[in-house]
Amino acid sequence: MIAEPNSIVNLPNYKENGIHEEIVPESTAQNGSCLRNGSVKTFKGKRKVRKQCENRRRNSSSSRRSNQPQNGDVVEAVTLFEVVSMGKRAMQSVVDDWVEAYKKNRDVALLDLINFFIQCSGCQGMVTAEMFQSLQNCDVMQKMTETFDEETGLQYKKFMAYPWILTVTWPVDMDNEDYPLIKPGSYWKKFKANICEFTAVLIQQCQCSILYDSCLMDTIISLLTGLADSTVRAFRHTSTLAAMKLLTALAHLILNLDASRGNLERLYEVEKNRTTGKKTNYRLDQLERKRKEYEQKHLEIENMMNAIFKGTFLQRYRDVVPEIRAICIEEMGSWMKIYPSTFLNDSYLKYIGWMLYDKQPEVRLKCLQGLQGIYEQKELVSKLDLFTSRFKDRIMSMTLDKDHEVAVQAMKLLTLMSQNCEDSLSSEDCETLYQFVYTTHRPLAVAAGELLYKRLIVQETEMEAVSKRSGKQEPNASQLKTLIIFFLESELHSHVTYVVDSLWDWSMSLLKDWECMTALLLENADDQKEALSDAQESALIEIILATVREAVEGHPPVGRGGAKKILSTKEKKIQLEDSNKITEHFIVVLPQLLAKYSKDAEKVTNLLKIPQHFDLVLYGTGPLEKHLDALLREVKAIVIDHCDIDVLEAGSRLYHILCSEELPFCNKVALARAELVDQLVNTLNQLLGTFFKEGEGVCAEEEGIYHIYSTLRRITAFHNAHDLSKWNLYDKMSELLVFEMEHSCLPVQILLPALHCAYFALLWQLASVAKKPPSKENLFVLRTHLKYYCHVCACFFSHSNRDVREKAFMVLCDFLMIVSHQDASNDGTLGLLEYFPTTSLQSKMLLFIQDHIFTEEEDKVKDLAEEEDRKRNGQKLDTLHMKRCLLASYCKLIIYNVIEVTAAAEIYKHYMKAYNDFGDIIKETLSRTRHNDKIQSAKTLILCLQQLFQKHVESQGGGSADTFSASFNNIKELARRFSLTFGWDQVKTRESVAMIHKEGIEFAFQGAAGMEGNCPPPNLNFLMILSEFSNKLLKPDKRLVCSYLLRYLPDPALSRGDSWHSLSWYRTSLLASEDEESSAISSLNEWPPVSAAKTPFKRKFSEGSLHKTNHTETTNRTSDIHYPAHLPSLAIRSRKRLKSLNSCLQEYPSSLGPAHLKRKNSCQPVIKVEEILAEDTDVDVVGADQET
Repeated sequence: MIAEPNSIVNLPNYKENGIHEEIVPESTAQNGSCLRNGSVKTFKGKRKVRKQCENRRRNSSSSRRSNQPQNGDVVEAVTLFEVVSMGKRAMQSVVDDWVEAYKKNRDVALLDLINFFIQCSGCQGMVTAEMFQSLQNCDVMQKMTETFDEETGLQYKKFMAYPWILTVTWPVDMDNEDYPLIKPGSYWKKFKANICEFTAVLIQQCQCSILYDSCLMDTIISLLTGLADSTVRAFRHTSTLAAMKLLTALAHLILNLDASRGNLERLYEVEKNRTTGKKTNYRLDQLERKRKEYEQKHLEIENMMNAIFKGTFLQRYRDVVPEIRAICIEEMGSWMKIYPSTFLNDSYLKYIGWMLYDKQPEVRLKCLQGLQGIYEQKELVSKLDLFTSRFKDRIMSMTLDKDHEVAVQAMKLLTLMSQNCEDSLSSEDCETLYQFVYTTHRPLAVAAGELLYKRLIVQETEMEAVSKRSGKQEPNASQLKTLIIFFLESELHSHVTYVVDSLWDWSMSLLKDWECMTALLLENADDQKEALSDAQESALIEIILATVREAVEGHPPVGRGGAKKILSTKEKKIQLEDSNKITEHFIVVLPQLLAKYSKDAEKVTNLLKIPQHFDLVLYGTGPLEKHLDALLREVKAIVIDHCDIDVLEAGSRLYHILCSEELPFCNKVALARAELVDQLVNTLNQLLGTFFKEGEGVCAEEEGIYHIYSTLRRITAFHNAHDLSKWNLYDKMSELLVFEMEHSCLPVQILLPALHCAYFALLWQLASVAKKPPSKENLFVLRTHLKYYCHVCACFFSHSNRDVREKAFMVLCDFLMIVSHQDASNDGTLGLLEYFPTTSLQSKMLLFIQDHIFTEEEDKVKDLAEEEDRKRNGQKLDTLHMKRCLLASYCKLIIYNVIEVTAAAEIYKHYMKAYNDFGDIIKETLSRTRHNDKIQSAKTLILCLQQLFQKHVESQGGGSADTFSASFNNIKELARRFSLTFGWDQVKTRESVAMIHKEGIEFAFQGAAGMEGNCPPPNLNFLMILSEFSNKLLKPDKRLVCSYLLRYLPDPALSRGDSWHSLSWYRTSLLASEDEESSAISSLNEWPPVSAAKTPFKRKFSEGSLHKTNHTETTNRTSDIHYPAHLPSLAIRSRKRLKSLNSCLQEYPSSLGPAHLKRKNSCQPVIKVEEILAEDTDVDVVGADQET
């Protein structure tokens, strides 16, 4: 019998989920079965080895020697561990050699096997054994320990491996968390597979000989159980894996044994019936003995399995290491499939059910995969009724798991449950799961598509009665109707491409049956009572377009999937065949469909997009060329009849594709296009002639306005994709725009397409200039048109209609972005077209942003009905979307230096107030401008705060700013938000923050020269706002900024009192300690005096002291400084180039010589600031290494 696992009474009472983690150090040698170099001291007084059997080379090692090069050396494989890990020989021969060695010398072979499992854990140490029989029972229990010896620095473990008590000793290295099972790389993955294979082959090869000798399995199970109870992670992980694989191998063995026993039972009954009435039968006695032998083996194997399950699984399935828990659950799923008669019951299923709630996705994934193997076998489903009812809701919720793979496997499991377990999923459950076909994660959507196709489309179609109509396409027709009904009921009409993509892998034959789809659309409603409704026809046309796109492109829709898939040769061949099939079918059918649905704008729009996926070369073949004429005829009729922008753009796009120069029939299509445009332009001229009657002003008939509006929209849609310059449309549109500017009576329906058409006309002229540069006279005319068009758009900023204002601003932003970045050609002619907005135009655009973006509209209507309220909320969202587009277009001009960067100051003012609506746009603008120019971006930020502060002072009556008011606190909070945008890298933002403090100090002391006595400057309270940026300064920069601040004080003794509180606040934010403050005051003498003279002076922040200046002289000169009272304009101020440290040292070598003094305890990088006292002053802050 197998010895039960011994309880370790001397170990701490660890909980199953709270085992203390220790890591076994990696083995430094493959054959390091023991420490033989003498570096490890023996235990003094700790233990006495009675019968030591140090791991020895095996007697049969010569039969499995193998060589493996490692770092140029040849390693000789002599131990079992080395042979298995190298994997050079077949595992069956390795096990056979070990079995032979076991039969010759059992103790040596067993110790080699024990050492194999120890070394698989990555343990570099010594394994010794003493016989269990030589010790008293009480002494045995005392040796079941795992302790650290402080004297030797070794950790050792003693445990029972019947018939020995093993002692494993290894050096402790807590920093090394690597052992073979968790090492990366293909070699170690193969090593793990070799361990599993060795365990399985060992059981298989020993089943007829030594498996039942009451020694081998007792020793292995005792060893693995003892190691699995260790606090060392490597021992637990390796032994759990080996034990679980051992139980799996025993499950296979007992299954084969049951089959053999069943055959023997039948043979026994046959022999028994043959010998009825006879006294004795040797054959029957022999079968009886064989049957008892099988029963005994079956009982022994069951005992082995129970010992492993209780000794290892029950202890480790809740281990703190998720990999160990995953191994236990994964193998349990295998046991249930292999040997369901024992393991497939609620006593074992509960463990999988409990682990469905595990916090680690790896464990949850193994649970779902194990259940899939069970639910896919219909004969096993009957045993899962209680489990299904108990854990179905949990599995349903796992489709929303944060781990995508877990969600996918949960959906696959539910699909199996739906197929093989009747009534396990209700109709409400299925409807919930069907909606996952719209998810953006494609594997989950495909899994949901499988459920949708097999449960809804196929099963319900088969359950329906057979239709009266017969034909080959009947099954597909019924399934298509079911799919259409599902699509319409889901009310997600704009996501048809997601449904098709989800079903593509499961119902490809259905979705590629375009003959059936078009037959459903073309059938006569009078002949069939079950004809499609109007909504169903629209849905089917959307499905046709989605399937055609999926078949030709072969890529998932936008938002689902990452990079485009690289198609294989086979997939490319299938794609080409589908493209030919689509072209050959729809070339014939598409004109018929366009003729039938020519009045429906939505259907026609989708149908006109289908030719984009044609193999258009087939149109040039003889039999199919006549269908091209039919297509052009139908498209022309549709363009003339419709004014919907989607229809017109689809038709324009179709003409553009068919006019490609690579096609043989391009001239024919170009002629048809010219005829259509001629007709449209002639119609427009006639309508405009009627509209503008000489001497009578405007003939504003409603019908005439509609015709002009619809004709303009058609021409504008075609001008977007086609060059219509020869019709000189710009002059006609310009005439309309000028008339509106003079009379302001043009209807909005005419004005909007005219503005857009003129924009397209100018862009096509620019494109033609890039291809073939014209004369300078023509360029001058074009430049005049560009400037005038910008002027026209600016005039429409004040139009009474909001749509016109927004369209004019949007078009102008796009137009300026294009014309301001014209690349000059070799002769410089294109450079004449480069145009930047004037100061007046920039002011108008900024005023438009202030009035239309950041001005809140009052909601005067209240107590609306629910439907009206929903409609109004939708309008608010549309308005917000348009505002975001307008602001993004304007900010793009700032980022690309089309508009001066300082204009962004007006936008930054609304960073907090409009953060929810526009915060992301403003923040991105701030980040991009800072990346382009750090100094100018910093000046823009401080300019924003200065303007807000001046506005606050003016609101207070022109006196000193009230620091306790709400508006002042809002400015202070805005400054804090600005400081947060600089991040944590103070070195990277050093120059920007220094510029902010410099500009802020100068602004705070503006007007100080005119103040008398102890009166502070009028802007002194701005220092409190500036203090929000102090924490972004480096420590040496804080002292330098404080020194710069002291230069502006007329007399430090006079700058006291409540009126100077802001100054004290700011100084405290810079210098926290008195030593730093005294250091800054003492360094004041190192600064040159502030003078109003225009000659530049040099000031240096270095570890050497500068030329000393009398403090009184500095004070006297400070009072004579003239501070400009006005803020800088929006014009871009010039910025001096930052100098490198080398150039600074070369320019001022004498001031850094050894003759000069050095600052006390200075250890920060050298900073140098070069300043010229003028309006556009810059701080030059450069870091350098410490001078010695």
